[in-house]
Amino acid sequence: MPKKKAIVLDASAFIAGLDPFSLEGHAFTVPGVRSEVSPSSMGSLRLRLAEESGKLTVKEPSSEALEEARKASALLGDAIKLSDVDVELLALAIELKGEGYETLIITDDYAIQNVAKRLGIAFSPVATFGIKEGLTWVVYCPACFARFPGDLAVKECPICGTPLKRKPLRKGGGHGDRPS
Repeated sequence: MPKKKAIVLDASAFIAGLDPFSLEGHAFTVPGVRSEVSPSSMGSLRLRLAEESGKLTVKEPSSEALEEARKASALLGDAIKLSDVDVELLALAIELKGEGYETLIITDDYAIQNVAKRLGIAFSPVATFGIKEGLTWVVYCPACFARFPGDLAVKECPICGTPLKRKPLRKGGGHGDRPS
C-alpha cells in the first residue's frame, strides 16, 4: 500500500505563487507561516482558501518533534540561521514522517533544506535551485575569531558582542577553510 503524501509548505511556497490545490497529497503548514505572508497578498489568499477548503492543515508540531528539529539544526550549525517558524516547519515534517507519511517540505530556505536532507526528509525549492549537497557549519566570530558549537543559544559572540557568522566545515582544512 503506498504511503500517504504530506507536503509541508513554507511561506516561500505561498509567496512564490504555489497553488496548494495543485498538489498531490495533503498540504500542511505551521501557524507562524501566516505572519510571514503579507496579509493583503495573493499568497495570503491562497493560504486562507486552502485552509478553509480543508486542503491545508495548519498544525503545531509536538514538543518532541521540536526538540529533534532543534538538535538536528544545532548539530549542523544551521541553528543561527533558522527562525522559530523554520524550526516548527522542520518539526512538523519530522512528526508527519513519524506518523507514516511520505513527507516533502516545499521551501526556498537553504538552512531548512540542509537540515531536512540530514533528517532524510525530501524537499523541493520553489523559486531557487535548492542545495546540491548537505553541509555542516562552524559558527564563529568574525571579530575575535572564536569558534562556538552549533547549538549556541545566542546570535552574538559571548566574548566581544559581534554578530556570529558561520562557514562550511571542510575536511582537511587548507586554503578553503577561510571565513566568508
